[in-house]
Amino acid sequence: MSRKLRAMRDARERRRLEGVEPRYPRELPALRRTLIIIDYDFGRVEHRIDLYRTPRIDCYRAVADGVEWKRRVGWSKVLLDTSAVVAK
Repeated sequence: MSRKLRAMRDARERRRLEGVEPRYPRELPALRRTLIIIDYDFGRVEHRIDLYRTPRIDCYRAVADGVEWKRRVGWSKVLLDTSAVVAK
């Protein structure tokens, strides 16, 4: 490796080590999101989907009307599945 490239890498590593630590997000609440779907086609039917925290930041534990629906699911998958059910 050339001296110039080595010096650039060393300088970048030195800046990284001397820099400020990144801020980590605060502890997320247990209940992160709630979806309420109200269907008026045959009277008023209301469904509630609660999305709870999981160890992964990008996934939820989904509970639909008090019954566990999916143990680990992403936000886009929740929207996709609920839109498919509502459209029928």
